[in-house]
Amino acid sequence: MTTEKQRQGAQRSILKAQGAWQDMSARARARAQPEGGGRATPGSTGEGEYYHIEVRPKGQFATFRTHDVGKKGGIQRVAGKRRTGSWDDQTWLISKALAHVEDGTLIPDTSAARDVLETLGSTPMHVTGDCFRAKPRPNVPEERKPTPAQRRAQQRNIEKAQAARRKA
Repeated sequence: MTTEKQRQGAQRSILKAQGAWQDMSARARARAQPEGGGRATPGSTGEGEYYHIEVRPKGQFATFRTHDVGKKGGIQRVAGKRRTGSWDDQTWLISKALAHVEDGTLIPDTSAARDVLETLGSTPMHVTGDCFRAKPRPNVPEERKPTPAQRRAQQRNIEKAQAARRKA
């Protein structure tokens, strides 16, 4: 039979442990387990089908979605959703059939892969295995906005709205 003092001590220990676990990341929790950290991070072994180009750290995002860009299985965009609700690129995945590595530099073999690498803010730097790191695309200063593409899109939207009003 446990005493009241033992029960209170056990409850305090449980609350303390729960608080410590809540402050840990999922990776830290996995590593704290006796069998912990058995899974390698994607792209770190160099045995996968894609080159991973990290644009922003995973810690900035709460959830992730993967989108095929162009043909299926070629280039994928991993988008992350921040806690504020905004979405942004987290990683680009480029199939090994569309690019290759020379002297630690990612070289595109197709125009689709070339387009993705050109939109990045810097050339991807090799980290480990199939992982590369690059800066996000450059931020356009406010004085250069609206860009010509934004102006064209605004004009198209105005024309659509005017046509819809004429029909109604």
